Amino acid sequence: MARIVPMASSIKPSLTSLKFSPTPRSSPTLCRQVASLHLSSVIPQLQPFGLRTSKLFKEDVSSRAVIVAGNTNTTQASTATTQENVLEWVKQDKRRMLHVVYRVGDMDRTIKFYTECLGMKLMRKRDIPEERYTNAFLGYGPEDSHFVIELTYNYGVDKYDIGSGFGHFGIAVEDVAKTVDLIKAKGGKVTREPGPVKGGNTVIAFIEDPDGYKFELLERGPTPEPLCQVMLRVGDLDRAIEFYEKAYGMELLRKRDNPEYKYTIAMLGYGPEDKNAVMELTYNYGVTEYDKGNAYAQIAIGTDDVYKTAEAVKLSGGKVTREPGPLPGINTKITACLDPDGWKTVFVDNIDFLKELE
Repeated sequence: MARIVPMASSIKPSLTSLKFSPTPRSSPTLCRQVASLHLSSVIPQLQPFGLRTSKLFKEDVSSRAVIVAGNTNTTQASTATTQENVLEWVKQDKRRMLHVVYRVGDMDRTIKFYTECLGMKLMRKRDIPEERYTNAFLGYGPEDSHFVIELTYNYGVDKYDIGSGFGHFGIAVEDVAKTVDLIKAKGGKVTREPGPVKGGNTVIAFIEDPDGYKFELLERGPTPEPLCQVMLRVGDLDRAIEFYEKAYGMELLRKRDNPEYKYTIAMLGYGPEDKNAVMELTYNYGVTEYDKGNAYAQIAIGTDDVYKTAEAVKLSGGKVTREPGPLPGINTKITACLDPDGWKTVFVDNIDFLKELE
């Protein structure tokens, strides 16, 4: 749905039908006449009495200043209430992680690896020759109910830099050791043999796909969402948690500090980890910035209102990189933004997304 093009091209919003009329300026002479008329009408009978008139004028101005301040406070209170309503709406919005988007150097090779080694299904594939790119959607269930992968192949680009900020994708499997054996038999690369996670009991393993993306295999019972994690590294975990809660409406599911290995993780999402895809944010002690490369692109999240979503992102300190509105040609409404660490997210109108799938 939310396509990506080579490197960092972006869709520029256009301002249409926005016309601004300048406020007419009043002449100084007219202003003085109006002011004079105003004072004469308010206290005409006191004008000959000098200081008394001056005192009353000061009191009148003071009382008006109080009224103006009161109106300003009312406006500020109204604005604060509106902002509070938007952030409260985020918590009620029907949101779901739709897909994760990234670039690969050989589409057919990647599809073969994901279907044969990881058990995914190819949902759909589309080629856009006039814009020189191809998309493929893979996962473990229909796009209208499951979190899926959106691969992008840009004509003539066979390699990308993954960078140091992207961590891994997580896949829940019932038998990690058996899955690892299958991957080895298919020529896949295993970078961490099956075994308990450090400081825990969950059996895991790590593998790499042909482009070098890491996948963590987690041993777990039957789950409706096998594609279960996207791990990204952040420079300030508390800041990131607050942003994802306020702007994205995610819930902090758990947080774990590992001082022995000098890192802290936080799991955030729209439901329990065993039933939903989640974001795993990792903070490595003392590291505040990462190289994001040009391979990983973004997460797409469904929303009932992209306009309110963009407003909530701005109120939470995020940066909107694509103002809310319909995409040219398909009319799907989206908005795109960056979190405090520069990771991109695209929010997609829920109804428009379902129409795209029909």
